[in-house]
Amino acid sequence: MHHSIKGVVCTSGWSKFRGLMFSKRKTLIFEFKEDTNVPLHMLFVFFPIDVLFLNEKKTVLEVKKNFMPFTFYSPKHKARYVIEIPSPTDFAVGDVVTFK
Repeated sequence: MHHSIKGVVCTSGWSKFRGLMFSKRKTLIFEFKEDTNVPLHMLFVFFPIDVLFLNEKKTVLEVKKNFMPFTFYSPKHKARYVIEIPSPTDFAVGDVVTFK
């Protein structure tokens, strides 16, 4: 399935570090220069999100559904893009995602 999403693209070290901490519900798109292992935490994020791990072709490699506040997650795959989006969503492994 093909999805198009709108979100804030994070490329700087500070924007990637801050993520959704202390913010309102929104979609963040983290872009990396190469495939990267991106362990995540939900410290100071007060709502559940879904996290998508995409390759360079923007195909979903892994989905973490309902990632709850104050928890941690270590992905099984390296990713070129990581998308944090408020839950619930209908994304699945193999979906292709475009974003603006």
